[in-house]
Amino acid sequence: MSDPVGAWLLRLGLSPDVVTIVGTVASVVTALWFFPQGKLFVGTVVVAVFLMFDLVDGSMARARGRTTAFGAVLDASCDRIADGALFGSLVWWSLVVADDHGRGLGMLLCLVGAQVISYIKARAEANDLGVEGGLAERAERFVIILVGTGLHGLGVPYVLDVAVWTLVVLSTVTIGQRLWAVHIASSRP
Repeated sequence: MSDPVGAWLLRLGLSPDVVTIVGTVASVVTALWFFPQGKLFVGTVVVAVFLMFDLVDGSMARARGRTTAFGAVLDASCDRIADGALFGSLVWWSLVVADDHGRGLGMLLCLVGAQVISYIKARAEANDLGVEGGLAERAERFVIILVGTGLHGLGVPYVLDVAVWTLVVLSTVTIGQRLWAVHIASSRP
Protein backbone atom coordinates (compact mmCIF):
# COMPACT_ATOMS: atom_id res chain seq x y z
CA MET A 1 0.00 0.00 0.00
CA SER A 2 2.76 2.46 0.86
CA ASP A 3 4.45 2.26 -2.56
CA PRO A 4 1.48 3.50 -4.66
CA VAL A 5 0.67 6.19 -2.08
CA GLY A 6 4.33 7.21 -1.94
CA ALA A 7 4.54 7.36 -5.74
CA TRP A 8 1.41 9.53 -5.83
CA LEU A 9 2.83 11.91 -3.20
CA LEU A 10 6.07 12.17 -5.21
CA ARG A 11 4.06 13.04 -8.34
CA LEU A 12 2.45 15.83 -6.30
CA GLY A 13 5.95 17.18 -5.69
CA LEU A 14 6.17 16.33 -1.99
CA SER A 15 9.49 15.22 -0.57
CA PRO A 16 9.89 12.36 1.92
CA ASP A 17 11.05 14.89 4.54
CA VAL A 18 7.86 16.92 4.15
CA VAL A 19 5.76 13.76 4.51
CA THR A 20 7.73 12.84 7.64
CA ILE A 21 7.15 16.24 9.21
CA VAL A 22 3.46 16.45 8.25
CA GLY A 23 2.79 12.92 9.50
CA THR A 24 4.56 13.60 12.78
CA VAL A 25 2.85 16.92 13.44
CA ALA A 26 -0.55 15.45 12.58
CA SER A 27 -0.08 12.33 14.73
CA VAL A 28 1.19 14.41 17.67
CA VAL A 29 -1.67 16.93 17.45
CA THR A 30 -4.34 14.24 17.09
CA ALA A 31 -2.94 12.09 19.91
CA LEU A 32 -2.72 15.08 22.23
CA TRP A 33 -6.21 16.21 21.24
CA PHE A 34 -8.26 13.00 21.29
CA PHE A 35 -6.71 10.74 23.92
CA PRO A 36 -6.61 13.14 26.89
CA GLN A 37 -10.31 13.82 26.27
CA GLY A 38 -11.07 10.10 26.48
CA LYS A 39 -12.03 9.90 22.79
CA LEU A 40 -10.16 6.64 22.46
CA PHE A 41 -11.80 4.99 19.46
CA VAL A 42 -11.86 8.00 17.15
CA GLY A 43 -8.41 8.97 18.41
CA THR A 44 -7.08 5.53 17.54
CA VAL A 45 -8.46 5.68 14.01
CA VAL A 46 -7.15 9.20 13.30
CA VAL A 47 -3.74 8.62 14.90
CA ALA A 48 -3.35 5.33 13.01
CA VAL A 49 -4.00 7.09 9.70
CA PHE A 50 -1.30 9.67 10.38
CA LEU A 51 1.15 7.07 11.67
CA MET A 52 0.85 5.41 8.26
CA PHE A 53 2.85 8.35 6.90
CA ASP A 54 5.82 6.70 8.59
CA LEU A 55 5.48 3.80 6.18
CA VAL A 56 5.26 6.10 3.17
CA ASP A 57 8.25 8.41 3.68
CA GLY A 58 10.84 5.64 3.47
CA SER A 59 9.30 4.13 0.35
CA MET A 60 9.25 7.62 -1.21
CA ALA A 61 12.97 8.11 -0.55
CA ARG A 62 13.77 4.68 -1.99
CA ALA A 63 11.56 5.32 -5.04
CA ARG A 64 13.44 8.57 -5.70
CA GLY A 65 16.70 6.67 -5.35
CA ARG A 66 17.93 9.23 -2.83
CA THR A 67 18.08 8.39 0.81
CA THR A 68 20.00 10.91 2.89
CA ALA A 69 21.63 10.87 6.30
CA PHE A 70 19.55 13.92 7.21
CA GLY A 71 16.35 12.15 6.16
CA ALA A 72 17.24 9.14 8.29
CA VAL A 73 17.96 11.30 11.35
CA LEU A 74 14.82 13.38 10.76
CA ASP A 75 12.70 10.24 10.43
CA ALA A 76 14.13 8.65 13.58
CA SER A 77 13.73 11.89 15.54
CA CYS A 78 10.15 12.35 14.39
CA ASP A 79 9.41 8.72 15.29
CA ARG A 80 10.53 9.42 18.88
CA ILE A 81 8.38 12.55 19.02
CA ALA A 82 5.32 10.67 17.75
CA ASP A 83 5.97 7.78 20.16
CA GLY A 84 6.26 10.23 23.05
CA ALA A 85 3.03 12.02 22.12
CA LEU A 86 1.10 8.78 21.69
CA PHE A 87 2.17 7.17 24.94
CA GLY A 88 2.36 10.48 26.83
CA SER A 89 -1.23 11.35 25.92
CA LEU A 90 -2.34 7.89 27.06
CA VAL A 91 -0.39 8.30 30.32
CA TRP A 92 -2.23 11.60 30.87
CA TRP A 93 -5.60 10.04 30.07
CA SER A 94 -4.91 7.08 32.36
CA LEU A 95 -3.76 9.14 35.34
CA VAL A 96 -5.80 12.33 35.09
CA VAL A 97 -8.99 11.43 33.24
CA ALA A 98 -9.53 7.75 34.05
CA ASP A 99 -7.79 7.97 37.47
CA ASP A 100 -6.26 4.54 36.86
CA HIS A 101 -2.79 4.63 38.37
CA GLY A 102 -1.98 1.02 37.47
CA ARG A 103 -2.73 1.60 33.80
CA GLY A 104 -0.90 4.93 33.97
CA LEU A 105 2.19 3.17 35.31
CA GLY A 106 1.95 0.60 32.53
CA MET A 107 1.62 3.33 29.89
CA LEU A 108 4.62 5.14 31.37
CA LEU A 109 6.65 1.92 31.20
CA CYS A 110 5.55 1.51 27.56
CA LEU A 111 6.75 5.05 26.83
CA VAL A 112 10.12 4.44 28.45
CA GLY A 113 10.45 1.05 26.76
CA ALA A 114 9.74 2.52 23.32
CA GLN A 115 12.41 5.18 23.80
CA VAL A 116 15.02 2.74 25.15
CA ILE A 117 14.44 0.19 22.38
CA SER A 118 15.09 2.88 19.77
CA TYR A 119 18.01 4.35 21.69
CA ILE A 120 19.80 0.99 21.84
CA LYS A 121 19.53 0.68 18.06
CA ALA A 122 20.75 4.25 17.46
CA ARG A 123 23.64 3.90 19.90
CA ALA A 124 24.66 0.57 18.40
CA GLU A 125 24.58 2.02 14.88
CA ALA A 126 26.72 4.95 16.07
CA ASN A 127 29.29 2.36 17.12
CA ASP A 128 29.03 0.50 13.79
CA LEU A 129 27.16 -2.39 15.39
CA GLY A 130 24.07 -3.39 13.46
CA VAL A 131 21.20 -4.26 15.79
CA GLU A 132 17.82 -5.13 14.37
CA GLY A 133 14.79 -7.02 15.49
CA GLY A 134 13.27 -8.04 18.75
CA LEU A 135 9.79 -9.07 19.75
CA ALA A 136 8.30 -5.58 19.96
CA GLU A 137 9.59 -3.31 17.24
CA ARG A 138 7.81 -0.03 16.53
CA ALA A 139 5.10 -1.44 14.26
CA GLU A 140 4.23 -4.19 16.72
CA ARG A 141 4.10 -1.71 19.60
CA PHE A 142 1.70 0.51 17.68
CA VAL A 143 -0.57 -2.36 16.68
CA ILE A 144 -0.76 -3.65 20.25
CA ILE A 145 -1.41 -0.30 21.92
CA LEU A 146 -3.76 1.07 19.25
CA VAL A 147 -5.86 -2.09 19.03
CA GLY A 148 -6.15 -2.15 22.83
CA THR A 149 -6.96 1.56 22.98
CA GLY A 150 -9.50 1.44 20.17
CA LEU A 151 -11.30 -1.59 21.58
CA HIS A 152 -11.35 0.01 25.03
CA GLY A 153 -12.91 3.06 23.40
CA LEU A 154 -15.65 0.77 22.05
CA GLY A 155 -16.30 -0.53 25.56
CA VAL A 156 -14.50 -3.88 25.41
CA PRO A 157 -13.45 -4.56 29.02
CA TYR A 158 -9.90 -5.42 30.09
CA VAL A 159 -8.43 -5.39 26.58
CA LEU A 160 -6.45 -2.18 27.11
CA ASP A 161 -4.94 -3.41 30.36
CA VAL A 162 -3.97 -6.69 28.69
CA ALA A 163 -2.46 -4.76 25.77
CA VAL A 164 -0.51 -2.41 28.04
CA TRP A 165 0.99 -5.06 30.28
CA THR A 166 1.68 -7.37 27.32
CA LEU A 167 3.54 -4.48 25.71
CA VAL A 168 5.50 -3.83 28.92
CA VAL A 169 6.67 -7.46 28.94
CA LEU A 170 7.43 -7.54 25.20
CA SER A 171 9.31 -4.24 25.40
CA THR A 172 11.39 -5.50 28.30
CA VAL A 173 12.24 -8.66 26.36
CA THR A 174 13.09 -6.58 23.27
CA ILE A 175 15.42 -4.38 25.31
CA GLY A 176 17.15 -7.51 26.56
CA GLN A 177 17.36 -8.95 23.04
CA ARG A 178 18.90 -5.79 21.63
CA LEU A 179 21.38 -5.41 24.47
CA TRP A 180 22.39 -9.04 24.05
CA ALA A 181 22.81 -8.52 20.28
CA VAL A 182 25.03 -5.49 20.98
CA HIS A 183 27.06 -7.55 23.45
CA ILE A 184 27.57 -10.33 20.90
CA ALA A 185 28.37 -7.90 18.06
CA SER A 186 30.84 -5.94 20.18
CA SER A 187 32.59 -9.13 21.32
CA ARG A 188 33.54 -10.14 17.77
CA PRO A 189 37.14 -9.49 16.79
